[in-house]
Amino acid sequence: RTVLTVLSVLVAFVLFTMLRSVAVAFDSGGFGPAGVDRLQVSPKFSIIDPLLISQLREVERVPGVDAVTHADWFGGVYQDGRNFFPKFPVSPKSYFDMFSELSIAPDQLEAFQNTRTGAVAPAGMAERFGWTVGDKIPIEGDIYAMRDGSRRWEFDLVGTYLHGDRRDETGSGVFLFHYDYFDEAKQFGQGQVGWMTVRVQDPQQAAEVASAIDALFENSLNPTRTATEDEAQREFARQQGDIGLMTTGILAAVFFTILLLTGNTMAQSLRERVPELAVLKTFGFTDGSVALLVLAEAVLLGLVGGALGVGLGTLAMMAIEPQLQQFFGLIEVTWTVVASALGIALLLGLVVGSVPALTARRLSIVDALRAR
Repeated sequence: RTVLTVLSVLVAFVLFTMLRSVAVAFDSGGFGPAGVDRLQVSPKFSIIDPLLISQLREVERVPGVDAVTHADWFGGVYQDGRNFFPKFPVSPKSYFDMFSELSIAPDQLEAFQNTRTGAVAPAGMAERFGWTVGDKIPIEGDIYAMRDGSRRWEFDLVGTYLHGDRRDETGSGVFLFHYDYFDEAKQFGQGQVGWMTVRVQDPQQAAEVASAIDALFENSLNPTRTATEDEAQREFARQQGDIGLMTTGILAAVFFTILLLTGNTMAQSLRERVPELAVLKTFGFTDGSVALLVLAEAVLLGLVGGALGVGLGTLAMMAIEPQLQQFFGLIEVTWTVVASALGIALLLGLVVGSVPALTARRLSIVDALRAR
């Protein structure tokens, strides 16, 4: 019974660690130092609205802008729907110049620039699917068809890249291919992009630059909304719902259930050990000492389950974080989350153990031994 109770508490704290880490990342932003000088320029009203490539030239002339690149969401399916990974048409040189945390061999970047049907993939993704440089990668388009009506796109893999110096063993990341080829070959939407990324000269002036960009297109057919990368990702997440509220609701339900379960376990344990507690009092243990022993047992139950849950939750986050990072930036288990979890575990033990401890304190030796 004790083992099952600890396992229940453990599962609750695994959920707490993972959900709170995601919520904290959404609240605080997760791109870290690599993205502090970058802005994302998106369509103002909906992520499915396009921007124009001609707008990029105008953004480049805005005071405070250092560089601009662009990307789009291609969609598409590789072999079958289970092999999901994002696919972006990009301008090779400007994209890798913008995202300095992405590293690629110079000769492969040059091949990417000079190969019309060229594409590059994260090294982990290439390993996952068994791709090697020179392979042709077929993608079935689900949004974009080619001019001839075919939905089969073929790309030549000319290189692989890393995120910093880390090889992603999960095979996640973004498959990048040449925007010029995409724009020429697609059936509709020529001259359009999904969003732009802007590097500002001074991160302290990012808000002013963002306002200037939006003012530039305020009365155009393609108005924009410019925000930092962190803000843009949080906006995207909020479109799916209030992440903080959802996680709080889920965790409240989980911990209420665990409170009832653990409380029932402690109450049953106390009833079974009433004679033993009476014997302790007979041997000279004070009422306070016996109550403290019962309370300490409940606290230990909560802390052991909580600590194990935080540990397993941290390992789980380390395993799935690379897959989430491509959408939401850096998500990690912070010391704040760990401290909160252990604090809740301690509080859970105190709440669950308080009633049995009070009962043990008031226990009469004569009545307890007679009950035996």
